[in-house]
Amino acid sequence: MTTLGVLVGNRGFFPSELCEQGRKTILSVLKEEGFDAVALTPKDTKYGSVETWSDSRKIADLFKANRDRIDGILVTLPNFGEERGIADALRLAGLEVPVLVHAFPDEPGRMTIEHRRDSFCGKMSACNNLRQYGIPYSLTSQHTMDPESAAFRQDLRDFGAVCRVVRAMRGARFAQIGARPAAFVTVRYSEKLLEESGISVESLDLSEMFGRAWNLKDKDSAVLSKLDEIKDYVKTTRIPKESLARMAKFAVVLDQYIAERELDGTAIQCWTSMEEYFGVVPCTVMSMMSNKLAPSACEVDVPGVVGMYALALASETPSALLDWNNNYGSDPNKAVCFHCSNLPKHFFESARMDYQEIIAGTVGKLNTFGTVVGKVRASPMTYFRVSTTDSKGKISGYVGEGRFTDDPLETFGGAGVVEIPNLQKLLRYICENGFEHHVAANMSKVGSAVYEAGTRYLGWDIHRHE
Repeated sequence: MTTLGVLVGNRGFFPSELCEQGRKTILSVLKEEGFDAVALTPKDTKYGSVETWSDSRKIADLFKANRDRIDGILVTLPNFGEERGIADALRLAGLEVPVLVHAFPDEPGRMTIEHRRDSFCGKMSACNNLRQYGIPYSLTSQHTMDPESAAFRQDLRDFGAVCRVVRAMRGARFAQIGARPAAFVTVRYSEKLLEESGISVESLDLSEMFGRAWNLKDKDSAVLSKLDEIKDYVKTTRIPKESLARMAKFAVVLDQYIAERELDGTAIQCWTSMEEYFGVVPCTVMSMMSNKLAPSACEVDVPGVVGMYALALASETPSALLDWNNNYGSDPNKAVCFHCSNLPKHFFESARMDYQEIIAGTVGKLNTFGTVVGKVRASPMTYFRVSTTDSKGKISGYVGEGRFTDDPLETFGGAGVVEIPNLQKLLRYICENGFEHHVAANMSKVGSAVYEAGTRYLGWDIHRHE
């Protein structure tokens, strides 16, 4: 559950009693939308609001006492609000979490001195002070909003997504398992730039994974349990027993490593060492992890798994890593997104296990069982690419929204047709700026939240494709 600290702004020149009902309404809406809240009570301050320096100290102490719980802060203005009291409180609390500034609307028939809010104006003053204090903040979709409206409730859900992304990314831990394929210089990245954003990378040689896996017996309870899990996850008709056993052993070792290191996701050297010296592709194992919101990226694309994780945090649904792979006929706004594939089952109309047709030509069919193949189902989608731009010393990327269509597609692997407005403009941007051919995708519409989290709070240079 996402927890918000709630700060109710007040200014005594305006009707303070508006804060009483405003606070109750906000807390009620938060509860209805599945948020937990940390807020002052009327026993702490006047109507549980913040106006004076003493009030600021009280709410700052409350927020600090709940530092480990609070994912973001909602500043709400039932009246004009004491702008300095708001800024002082946030500075004193020092939580460095996302902040959403909300103002109640006035009603045309209630504009007398007894009823007028002036929150419209007060919000500007509050934002001015937050900017002076160097405190980043987010805004609602409209300047003033009825907190019980559908639009504000959507703003809350979007802000919750921002909070989840920011909190988890600051301290995220990923594994690089194996070296990148020699030909794929496109997936080079900077561990140091990721570390500056609070993202750590643990590395493990693929030979260690093989060694630990080969030491497991076919009848080990953990191996048998994982084998059952694989068979329950995807159709394994006509897949050799030996191949399934190897997948199960690799999965057991990978699970152990993830648990030991408390990892949030993995990027794995999926070819061709895996096939030549272990005898399977890891795609099904990776698909299963991604389907559980622990994303796994192929071809050792660590920034790719960062993007997958951000989307999964925002939407709370699985993410995939795809290739921008083919045009779709002559439609300039459609393309084929593909991988061979480790896509989570969540993405497919139906899925089955098969062999990897591309690598089979090099290492033989018997060494390439384990892909999860099928057609991607029709759905809204958000795409996101993260890249470490060493020449600029920053993390950069792009994000946007489109949809997976139900257009017919005859191919192998995991593939779907995407439709994106002004796609040619996006493709030109990707090529002109040298971005990778991989892109993280999620079956949701969370582009705004990911952009807000990345640019405003994580300090990344993200382009938003409109």
